[in-house]
Amino acid sequence: MSPVMTTESLFSAQFEAFIREKEDRSPAWLQRVRQMAFNRFQQMGFPTMEDEEWRFTPIHPITDTDFVPASAAPVAITVGQLEPFQFAGMEYSQIVFVNGRYSPELTCLHPLPKGVQVGSLAAHLSDDPDTADTYLARFAAQDTHAFAALNTAFMDDGAFVYIPRSVVVEEPIRLLFVSATENAPTVSHPRVLVVAGANSRCSLIESYVGVQRDVYLTNAVTEIVVGENAVVDHYKTQRESMDAYHVSYTHAQLSRNANFRSHSITLGGGLVRNDVYALLNGEGIDCTLNGLYLVNGRRLVDNHTTLDHARPHCSSHQIYKGVLDEHGRGVFNGKIYVRQDAQKTDAKQTNQALLLSDNAQINTKPQLEIFADDVKCTHGATVGQLDADQLFYLRARGIDREDARSLLIHAFAMDILDRIQIEALRRALDEVMLAQLPKPH
Repeated sequence: MSPVMTTESLFSAQFEAFIREKEDRSPAWLQRVRQMAFNRFQQMGFPTMEDEEWRFTPIHPITDTDFVPASAAPVAITVGQLEPFQFAGMEYSQIVFVNGRYSPELTCLHPLPKGVQVGSLAAHLSDDPDTADTYLARFAAQDTHAFAALNTAFMDDGAFVYIPRSVVVEEPIRLLFVSATENAPTVSHPRVLVVAGANSRCSLIESYVGVQRDVYLTNAVTEIVVGENAVVDHYKTQRESMDAYHVSYTHAQLSRNANFRSHSITLGGGLVRNDVYALLNGEGIDCTLNGLYLVNGRRLVDNHTTLDHARPHCSSHQIYKGVLDEHGRGVFNGKIYVRQDAQKTDAKQTNQALLLSDNAQINTKPQLEIFADDVKCTHGATVGQLDADQLFYLRARGIDREDARSLLIHAFAMDILDRIQIEALRRALDEVMLAQLPKPH
């Protein structure tokens, strides 16, 4: 039996135990959703390099590992262990999850405006299952994305954020997912559901961290529903263990005149796959997807994005940058899809990669699929090394080669970090990035 089949059989046994455990604790509709998702996962199986969307991302390190459910191996995390991942000088509400499960002991919520709900998805499913049924698993692509289907099959806990109509939340809300293991590689399936009502405004920081160098799999799915005229700033930061695997799927469902900005910063993980899909499903939407990733050693980071323009008079902007050193590998696949009725679309996409080693590698594939005739769509991709003329310019002004090199790498990456509107978050990420930037060979 192949390793893939062995892993799929392992998940099958785990699912049977999981679905039995939840039989009397979950509403019937949720059990149906879980079962349908797992049936779909079994039909698809894990992706292979023969699949177009995964041909540059071998997942055999995942399928060759026997993961145990994180819920079966609880790990105690202290406040002190989370200190390196906090943002100094910023007031924010923080809800914490350890191996995908809500931790009330580590959570700190400030007073929130009336009607705002921030808490455990499991608790929300228990207290208000009908509201959850309206949104949960309605958008994520579990029919086409095997890992999203697997997450949906095992979804149990995670974060639920609800912002009522016309409510403005001034302080950022942080969702902190902490992973740790003790005796064996574990897998967790965190789920995030965010609903921002019409005319509301909020900032969300979705963070994934590892407190020690462990082997584990984080398989996350996030659904963000943005109502008419709502403004949502979303930041996804990833600082997992350098030996960990991180697979995530984010779906943003955007309504008329919504403003959605999402910034993905990937600084950890040994094998990382980030899928982001934004559906612009109303007129007048403005959507931004930006990303920055640092790769070294033999790590691999794969970013797949889709901007789906389904209605006219919308704009989208996208800039992804990668810094790759040693034998690091990067993948970027960015698709702009303009449907037939989406006239007056204005879409821009840029992907840039900086290779600091002859052994580093990037596979980039910008895509435009346009079925409307009155649009402005552009895309561009550049791959290169540090500019010799710029190095010479800095050295001619008394800066030694190592410092000049670091300045240029830092400036390249800061183009993305400077777009982060939360100053304390930007400063904290800049410090982490500086510590991780490649040192001179």
